[in-house]
Amino acid sequence: MAQGQSRNRALVPGAQNALEQFKYQVASSIGVTPPASGYWGELTSRDCGAVGGNMVRSMIQLAEQQLSGGTGTITAGTARTMGTTGTTQTTR
Repeated sequence: MAQGQSRNRALVPGAQNALEQFKYQVASSIGVTPPASGYWGELTSRDCGAVGGNMVRSMIQLAEQQLSGGTGTITAGTARTMGTTGTTQTTR
């Protein structure tokens, strides 16, 4: 995932690259400019939290679809279809 955070590992072998790509897709879809350098530490906590929150929301949606017998794939569009319009949206 991020540089210097080796304790955060994907549970599924080989999923690390897909998760990294997904993070950039979600960031772009909600209007956060992903860092070209790969270092996310210079972004605001709010922006990083929005990216992470939308990633989790999309993954939960995928799991729910699979559990209900439907099929689904995680895409950047999943975050858009869930009503996210930007980083200023707050859910509680």
